[in-house]
Amino acid sequence: MSFSSLPTEIQSLLFLIFLIIYLVTLLGNSLIILVTLTDPMLHSPMYFFLRNLSFLEIGFNLVIVPKMLGTLLARDTTISFLGCAMQMYFLFFFGAAECVLLATMAYDRYVAICNPLHYPVIMNQRTRAKLAVASWFPGFPVATVQTTWLFSFPFCGTNKVNHFFCDSPPVLRLVCADTAMFEIYAIVGTVLVVMIPCLLILCSYIRIAVAILKIPSAKGKHKAFSTCSSHLLVVSLFYVSSSLTYFRPKSNNSPESKKLLSLSYTVVTPMLNPIIYSLRNNEVKNALGRTFRKALGLRICIP
Repeated sequence: MSFSSLPTEIQSLLFLIFLIIYLVTLLGNSLIILVTLTDPMLHSPMYFFLRNLSFLEIGFNLVIVPKMLGTLLARDTTISFLGCAMQMYFLFFFGAAECVLLATMAYDRYVAICNPLHYPVIMNQRTRAKLAVASWFPGFPVATVQTTWLFSFPFCGTNKVNHFFCDSPPVLRLVCADTAMFEIYAIVGTVLVVMIPCLLILCSYIRIAVAILKIPSAKGKHKAFSTCSSHLLVVSLFYVSSSLTYFRPKSNNSPESKKLLSLSYTVVTPMLNPIIYSLRNNEVKNALGRTFRKALGLRICIP
């Protein structure tokens, strides 16, 4: 793994930074899960999908950060063959699932804003459950095929992964065989998994923008936009960082810059998502306040 060349002081500083990010991510997403489960005001479809996103972000974090912390603390930069394969598998799984889940959340916002009267009927409990399953499912075939295929190749040389974790491109460089078919599959698969949900999100927000512009009052427009602004910001963070990581031309993509960009969507974005939803959403802020007051044993009425 890619920390051994760094000075000891830098490794210690990185350990502290990643530990803080790790704890904030676990705490923030766990709070989102808690309040959306326990607060009756947050039992709408939007918060059901937000809870699924928080589970996803915790999974993303658990796949990457604990190993990084162990590497920085013990100065042990090795990872077993099986450990590398498992890390890559769950990285693909959570990555594919997040792409589809973000598209599902965009569809939920589209129905809420463009068909508000039919929203409770369309997004009933059964439909929500089906959409959630459909969001998580694509991660299984994507992760299984790509990881199994890649790790069936023979490896040679030093087996040194030039990355912070076992991502596909740096592991592929260690293969001693013709990987042309795998690379074609990986490119096509990545484009499908990333771009199809992205296009669905784009179409949903074009329809949402048209519907918002038809609202006569400025207050109504602001209220409608505020219900989807957090999701739009989360989508932008995820897609911009992941696209810069995997779709930049090789001539403009140094290994060091790619490693930093991959950290942004696998480590930093899961920390920012609950912060974005907490700061920009009054319902979540009020629910967190009620949860804290209840935990402290206070009986304060919140208007």
